[in-house]
Amino acid sequence: MTAGAIDRGFVLARFAAAPPPGRRRGLTPDSSLGHWRGDHDLNPDMLPVGWDKGRALTPAAVLVGLVERPAGLTVLLTRRTEHLTDHAGQVSFPGGRVDAGDADALAAAIREAREEIGLPPESIQPIGRLDTYLVRTGFEVTPIVALVEPPPAYSLDPNEVDEVFEVPLDVAADPARYERHSREFQGRERQFYVLPWEHYYIWGATAGMLVNLAEILGAKR
Repeated sequence: MTAGAIDRGFVLARFAAAPPPGRRRGLTPDSSLGHWRGDHDLNPDMLPVGWDKGRALTPAAVLVGLVERPAGLTVLLTRRTEHLTDHAGQVSFPGGRVDAGDADALAAAIREAREEIGLPPESIQPIGRLDTYLVRTGFEVTPIVALVEPPPAYSLDPNEVDEVFEVPLDVAADPARYERHSREFQGRERQFYVLPWEHYYIWGATAGMLVNLAEILGAKR
């Protein structure tokens, strides 16, 4: 293991000691947004579509896979295809909507990882979850954290995934690596987290969930 790499024992210990989801940074269910994280963290008025009208959010789940490599753990990420309706071309975790046939969010995350990148279910060892994350587009995302034994090769669904890659966990857990960027959206300036790594631009909900992961591992922002 290289200097600075984070090993599985450390990760398991941190998740075992972590408060329950939604209680990890002093959030309480007193406000209309409860104890959820989301795009509203940096933009209080950036609520999920239909929230003000009482519209139900779409349940979704993602797999925050920590891949066990000889040099240390890495975080498994994908780049979505450009033709998708939601979040086209963006970096994301494997995942998607919770289907009627899924027993729960964990089952959905495992199924999506198999369908999108060919990850065998038996290679996934769930160890916990991050806080529920609300996305502006109307999704309520449950991030499932798991140790992953990498397959000999990933098998990508070309309809959904253009690329799969891994970021060293010590990079993703380093608060100094995160930046806050802004851009104009619907006539207002919007803030969002960014994790630049090599030629990748990891931002938005994915970066927000990684910030949550870094907090659990002890790298407080």
